[in-house]
Amino acid sequence: MAEEVKVKLLEVEEVRQRIEELRRKVAEMAAYIQIDARRARLVELEAQQATGDFWNSPAKAREVIAATNAERAYVNPYDSLLKTVDDAAVMLELAEMEEGSAQQTALADTLAECAKADAFFGKLRLQSLLGGKFDQCNVFVKLHAGQGGTEACDWVAMLYRMYQRYAESQGWKVEEYDIQPGEEAGYKDVYFRVEGPYAFGMLKAERGIHRLVRISPFDANKRRQTSFASMETVAEINDDIDVEIKEEDLRIDTYRSGGAGGQHVNKTDSAVRLTHLPTGIVVACQKERSQHMNKEKAMNMLRAQLYEYYEDQKKAEMDRFYGAKSENGWGSQIRSYVFCPYTMVKDLRTECETSDVDGVMDGHLQPFIEAWLQMKATADK
Repeated sequence: MAEEVKVKLLEVEEVRQRIEELRRKVAEMAAYIQIDARRARLVELEAQQATGDFWNSPAKAREVIAATNAERAYVNPYDSLLKTVDDAAVMLELAEMEEGSAQQTALADTLAECAKADAFFGKLRLQSLLGGKFDQCNVFVKLHAGQGGTEACDWVAMLYRMYQRYAESQGWKVEEYDIQPGEEAGYKDVYFRVEGPYAFGMLKAERGIHRLVRISPFDANKRRQTSFASMETVAEINDDIDVEIKEEDLRIDTYRSGGAGGQHVNKTDSAVRLTHLPTGIVVACQKERSQHMNKEKAMNMLRAQLYEYYEDQKKAEMDRFYGAKSENGWGSQIRSYVFCPYTMVKDLRTECETSDVDGVMDGHLQPFIEAWLQMKATADK
């Protein structure tokens, strides 16, 4: 005789407690994201946009529009969250009027609405951790092969694919700027741009040295190898932020872009490499078929890198007088990816780890990013 399967029946009180817990979390969130102040600020900004002389100063108008969008990015999701919780409460009231299987169905629907509210809450909570000056901006990313030779170049290719998959999961756009192939496999360097809401705010958590341990596919003796690759992120800054670049400080090199071969071979020197002589910063772009367009994109990337360079110089000067803060900086190993003799990805800053190496390499990075953002927010308080 088949064993009878017992199905746990949903209780009205259980669902009510879930809704009450959501209301408590929403009330706490209203306080720490300062929703009332944001609403007032949004009304003020929208009033400025309604004036007849709003576009008399385009730079100021862009600044107001950006500030308006920043406030809406909090107010609109919060209102959606609040409405979803209220809808769940109404659904619970209706469920209480039902009996038997009809009530069970209604309670299940109410829990589904609660789950939707949880998703809204999680997204808004993550956004609340992204309060940096440029967190909402697009981001320029550079991957560079470190110690490990061919193995390190292959590691760069793997990381590039990982970040492409992560960008896809976020609905972001990846634009490749320049790739320098390795001698045997993979890439020595990859420059690319990621476009999307909070792209810099999220990906800045990935900046640092990434370490790979695996059985090398390039070693005939199948020995375990360790290799390293660095990941740099720079926010794409707005046009109204002035960064002086003198013509005499630039060395401009042009070269032939890489391609698929055959009819796709670029027969002109359209790729552009810019070297800023005072700082030694080098950027390159070969995406476009036009040398002018490649130079323009490379200049945008150089402006962003120079802005961060000068900001870092100011911070270093301040640290001389007030002492540097204890934090993980560029040049430190942030994460280990172990493929053999066991599988584990571990972030050495937050202790966040998982054995799902395949999932991580397929772009499932959100737990690592959220853990770092939470740690950073706690340290900055």
